[in-house]
Amino acid sequence: MDLSADRSTRILARLHHLHPKLIDLSLGRMERLLNTLGNPETYLPPVLHIAGTNGKGSTIAYLEAMLRAGGQRVDTYTSPHLVHFNERIRLNGTDITAPRLAELLSECEAANAGAPITFFEITTAAAFLAFARSAADFLLLEVGLGGRLDATNVVARPALSVITPVSIDHTQYLGESLAGIAGEKAGILKANVPAIIGEQAAAAETVIEARAAELNTPLLRFGREWQVRMEGERLGYEGSSGSYQFPLPALIGRHQIGNAGIAIAALEAMGAPMFSPAAVEKGLPGTCWPGRLQHVSPSPLPAGWELWLDGGHNEAAGVAIAAARTWCDKPLYLIVGMLNTKPPTEFLRALVPHSTGLIGVAVPDVEASFTPEDICRSATGLGLESRPAVNVKLALDRLIREEAPGRILICGSLYLIGAVLADFKLERGTAGSSG
Repeated sequence: MDLSADRSTRILARLHHLHPKLIDLSLGRMERLLNTLGNPETYLPPVLHIAGTNGKGSTIAYLEAMLRAGGQRVDTYTSPHLVHFNERIRLNGTDITAPRLAELLSECEAANAGAPITFFEITTAAAFLAFARSAADFLLLEVGLGGRLDATNVVARPALSVITPVSIDHTQYLGESLAGIAGEKAGILKANVPAIIGEQAAAAETVIEARAAELNTPLLRFGREWQVRMEGERLGYEGSSGSYQFPLPALIGRHQIGNAGIAIAALEAMGAPMFSPAAVEKGLPGTCWPGRLQHVSPSPLPAGWELWLDGGHNEAAGVAIAAARTWCDKPLYLIVGMLNTKPPTEFLRALVPHSTGLIGVAVPDVEASFTPEDICRSATGLGLESRPAVNVKLALDRLIREEAPGRILICGSLYLIGAVLADFKLERGTAGSSG
């Protein structure tokens, strides 16, 4: 038994009980704890702070791959994890070790002294301790939820701010309107700190630009200060330093062209040596980000079957998955599990025309999961034949036993994808993923 891993697991379990709510957006508790810890957020390497609805993780994966290809040491903070909590805190390309994680969590737990604080807040404080004591050249810091009141927004002056495409999600915390959600994301903008802005709907763009004008934040926007597009079998990028052609990114889907463009624009904004065409050439096709349109190869399924995984869970994600590739050249079967804070109908609408059938499952060990029957009702309402199953394994067995070989896409929740990766013993980065 790995005693250090067991110790960190026990500490993480205790930290869940320090606040009655899983999410309670505020900066006060975070600022109090960080002050007790000696304000590690003021000793971080240069920070690239990334907010947005979709594409944050992929953008970070591109940035990490390209910066490291250029010889930079890069730390990353992302959430949620897929299999192990350690994935959230990566030190120069490697998940934090269990002994080190346990030490940092213990330090934060002692400093907090039982005061109310959310799980994300106290674990983010632990991550800041790790990063402050690291020798990295850059920190890629992903917003957990929203931006304005997110625990990561205690960083007073990042090197760059980044906002990926904004869409409707987490309405119970961020509001029902796209403009309101964009306002929360724009809360990470800082005075005189350049901000890279991905493609936005008009309502979101208006809000982001208004906030930037208030702060005198220089904006580098898709479609204005920079452009990215597919040019045959290459990626075409145009920015302030000129026009380039690069290899297509490793991650699958048209939306990944935009995510890759955001990452390239961020590097370009930082200038040489961070923006190195040679590093972009190497990093784009070498990027790995499990659980996002991931083709599991070699497949654990019988001959003739393909297994695909995607943790997307909102309407924009459903549209992106549907447009990512040609699905209709063979039968596509969906296995879907979702949290009950997400709208299944909106997520499924774009996927239904490409699909042969659906099996609804619950997200394992998550109380806030829709039931399999809930998922099936949404699918049936859209005209897709559906049936429930107790779990993913039984759903796979039923499809393989009863249907003609085709593609199986497991989707709807990163928590569901994490459980599948664990069941198949596919650790982060070892799944033979092309995205």
